Amino acid sequence: LAQGAAALEGSGLGRVLEIGTGCGYQAAVLAQLASDVISVERVRPLHDKARSHLHALREMRVRLVYGDGRFGHAPGAPYRSIIAAAGGDALPQAWLDQLGPGGRLVAPVQSPGGEQQLVVVDRPAQGLQRSVRATVHFVPLKAGLD
Repeated sequence: LAQGAAALEGSGLGRVLEIGTGCGYQAAVLAQLASDVISVERVRPLHDKARSHLHALREMRVRLVYGDGRFGHAPGAPYRSIIAAAGGDALPQAWLDQLGPGGRLVAPVQSPGGEQQLVVVDRPAQGLQRSVRATVHFVPLKAGLD
């Protein structure tokens, strides 16, 4: 998670979409650096645990969403920053569509060789710019709700 968050550095976090809330730790940290955070979690017990942790911290700039992170969260788009704590074979189109102008997306992606790579996608005024930062190991990006 630290590598992903570090890759957002310098992008002016703004409104953040986090895919994979987990227990809420990264969302709490992001809330200290961003204008607001929308965090999506597909596993109900983790979603509930994050809600409890963030409530105890009285963190009001984080909105938790129980949902399939592959679809992002269109109602809050566009996002200045998108960070994913799970990776698949490709970046979901929904994430790219929800990334605002001047924004940055950071996510692990499975390479053709079978390793996961931390991918950074920037959206300048025209098009998208993609770069690979490091080999990483994240949980797989799964479909649906648990």
